[in-house]
Amino acid sequence: MPQSRPRSQPPPGGTQPQEADVLRQTLRSPGYLKLLFFCALISIPVSLASFWFLAALHKMEHVMWTDLPEALGWDTPPWWWPLPLLLVAGVVVGLVVPHMRGNGGHLPAAGLHTGGASAGALPGVIIAAVASLPLGAVLGPEAPLIALGGGLALLFRNLAQAPVTPQGTALVGAAGAAAAIATIFGNPLIAAVLLIEVAGVGGPQLFAVMLPSLLSAGVGDLVFTGLGRWTGLPIGSLKLELGVPVPHLDVPDVFWAVLIAAALALALHPVLTGARGIAAYVLQRPLLRTVQCALGAAACASLYALITGLTPADVTGSGQQLIGRLAADPHAWGVGALIGILLFKGLGYAICLGSLRGGPVFPALCLGAVAGVLLGPLPGLGIVPAMGAGMAATAASALRLPVSSVVMVVLMLGGTAMIPVVIIASVVAFVVTELLPVGPPIPELPAVPAKPAAPAAPAA
Repeated sequence: MPQSRPRSQPPPGGTQPQEADVLRQTLRSPGYLKLLFFCALISIPVSLASFWFLAALHKMEHVMWTDLPEALGWDTPPWWWPLPLLLVAGVVVGLVVPHMRGNGGHLPAAGLHTGGASAGALPGVIIAAVASLPLGAVLGPEAPLIALGGGLALLFRNLAQAPVTPQGTALVGAAGAAAAIATIFGNPLIAAVLLIEVAGVGGPQLFAVMLPSLLSAGVGDLVFTGLGRWTGLPIGSLKLELGVPVPHLDVPDVFWAVLIAAALALALHPVLTGARGIAAYVLQRPLLRTVQCALGAAACASLYALITGLTPADVTGSGQQLIGRLAADPHAWGVGALIGILLFKGLGYAICLGSLRGGPVFPALCLGAVAGVLLGPLPGLGIVPAMGAGMAATAASALRLPVSSVVMVVLMLGGTAMIPVVIIASVVAFVVTELLPVGPPIPELPAVPAKPAAPAAPAA
């Protein structure tokens, strides 16, 4: 009988014990523990500020798109309603980008990232977000929230006169961003996974190692689920049996998920590359061309309303409410309306990604949900797996964050039954997107210098 190895003795070969010792020493260091405690403290005011920021955005959006039209005698906004609102958005953002520190936040066409967060950029980020999101930009609030959380965390760090180091700045900024982003997704797990991928701790090697593992896990879960249902043999697992009916996956679901993911990645590619070209176009004359793009996004919503007779609010905004309406009653939507949303919201999404300020997550999820409802009647598919595959594919393509896309969609669907289809769609869409041409480079925004301090008064 082999003797057990003492806990203090390292296993033969490998470098894991050395890495474990480094981690243990880091966790035991007083400086790291203080930093951990400080991050826990600052998450409280950051979360409160993020909550009220989101509440204010939601209230403003409701006023602009529901209360004000009703006060003027319309049940829904008229077809021309987006034009004046997005004109104002274009003017404000066009003035903020070249004249305020931080350029009103990073370009949405560049995806999500945590770099560049600072306390001095907060005013421009808030003004640009308030001008863009409630007035109809086809963007979400997640990117301003990341900038808000990171900037507030660094502001509190400066007010507390804590030591400033490059590593501490990165950790405090990421912690503040995670506390802020958790408010919009309503789940700390999404925030943690999203920040891990956005920060790119492992670089390209992280994705190279993670994709095979993620895909294998999805296929393995699918095989285990199928064998358990086909044979009736029980196996030990940690899966909880929920007391609600959930759809069963079949072979056609997986087949269609692969095709849907590849098709949506190909369809979304010109949207994302077009957004990069629009960003370069806008940078040459920020004010004039931001206004032009804002009016172009407004024209998309107005044309949709004129053609379909429905509200232009279906095309404007992040699409978060539209996803809820689709999930609640997917059969209430006609094929023409769904195609119109895909075309006009997709075009407005590309325009806003390259010109206004906000995040790329929710519009991508909305486009995937619409595509899922449209393709759900395919033979052997169904609405739920089609929506899951569609949202996972568009999120992975737009964000290039496959694990975060899986976690977001699974938690949105409210169950674990669709996990294999969601994983497969996310990995397929991510791989297809990475194999396609990148498109024009994202232009670098000009840095706005900080105002110089006032000279000290001469001594008497």
